[in-house]
Amino acid sequence: MKGHAKPQAGRLHRKLREFWPGRSPLRRRWDRAEAVIVGGLLAAFMIGGTLAALIGGHWAYEAALRTRNADLAASYRVSAVLLTTASQQPSGFYASAKAWWRTPDGVRHTGEVSALEGSPAGTTVKVWVTADGRLTGPPLQLSQVQGQEMLAGGLAVMAVALVLGGTGLAVHRAAERRRMAAWDDEWRAIGPKWSHHG
Repeated sequence: MKGHAKPQAGRLHRKLREFWPGRSPLRRRWDRAEAVIVGGLLAAFMIGGTLAALIGGHWAYEAALRTRNADLAASYRVSAVLLTTASQQPSGFYASAKAWWRTPDGVRHTGEVSALEGSPAGTTVKVWVTADGRLTGPPLQLSQVQGQEMLAGGLAVMAVALVLGGTGLAVHRAAERRRMAAWDDEWRAIGPKWSHHG
């Protein structure tokens, strides 16, 4: 078992050395520069990605929490009594019925509310309304606030990865052009000697 682990460690070490800017005479200045830049970009991703996730997630969490608190302050959950049986709507996504409800100040309102299909008249359902009695959507739940935090953090990390990945690709292409130009220069210098060698 020990003998098997050692060759694997050796292979890993050789693989890592391929990316390390060593002193091999076959490695050109641009090879070493590219390796250093790519290493720097990876370090920047580790640090920048973490910071972006934290900052982006915190910002989204605070914004969603402010929205939730504003909605909670401006809306009320009241009971609505169905006046008709809830039936499926032509869109097919939900059922609704005509209902009435009262605002916290006691004013009666009527309108269409969502309800389980087939709920008979007289059934009570909970709805969210504004201070003037208009129907509104429910405030964000805490799980939705946390979901927005996670989504924003993930998107921030992806943005950092795209920027740094694009930078790394540009560096690689520039290094490749330099390598090809160096090969052409060397071939122009050595090629004629080879052709006269025979």
